Amino acid sequence: MPGVLWVPAVLGLGLVALPVLGLVVRTDLGEFPEHVSSPGAVSALWLSVRTAGVATVLCLVLGGPLAVVLARVRGLRVVRALVLLPLVLPPVVGGLALLYLLGRSGLAGEVLDAAGIRVPYTTAAVVLAQTFVAMPFLVVGLEGALRTAGARYEAVAATLGARPWTVFRRVTVPLVLPALGSALVLCFARALGEFGATITFAGSLQGVTRTLPLEVYLLGETDVDAAVSVSLLLVVVAVAVVALVKPRTQ
Repeated sequence: MPGVLWVPAVLGLGLVALPVLGLVVRTDLGEFPEHVSSPGAVSALWLSVRTAGVATVLCLVLGGPLAVVLARVRGLRVVRALVLLPLVLPPVVGGLALLYLLGRSGLAGEVLDAAGIRVPYTTAAVVLAQTFVAMPFLVVGLEGALRTAGARYEAVAATLGARPWTVFRRVTVPLVLPALGSALVLCFARALGEFGATITFAGSLQGVTRTLPLEVYLLGETDVDAAVSVSLLLVVVAVAVVALVKPRTQ
């Protein structure tokens, strides 16, 4: 490896790690257990974990097939751009888009409202907001793995008489399994930290839509020390998820 790469690499690491270190230094470790065990923090943590888990499953169910289609079908540049749009959109804009789609006056909201179904400002809205911002991470990672693996193994299996579903299940999935695991971890971590789309589309109702990032935002206006402690809790959970799960998917 060229030695010149060490300088920007260390600077990049510092840019990511030093702010987290500053958060640790700022935290009052004596009051940390009290802050993170408060009813609001515990409720927000469990809600975040549950909704992020459901959102990750939705990303797999919807984003996995989408990644396969984008990797194997040519001429879908516009579709790919639309799928990746949440990566560049401000999350608040994504929340507004969901609100004007599924709200009472939205494109689909009027039909849902007539059927007695209300999506905004519910736990389901949290899951949808998290799925909206997290699914592109799975699509990008999985599509890249599919393109790298190529289609030659699938073609060979097809020439041997395997049906499309058998090829997909016995050849395609095993080839991309490590990349799929990594992408799912990224989806879960992104959903866990989602804030902008959630507060816009789901609001901040304790026990219903107030996830851990929203709890941090609320505490930041009333109790800065508690906000710092809960922020550190969110960092610890995110690091634990990435550190514990990702090595198993490599």
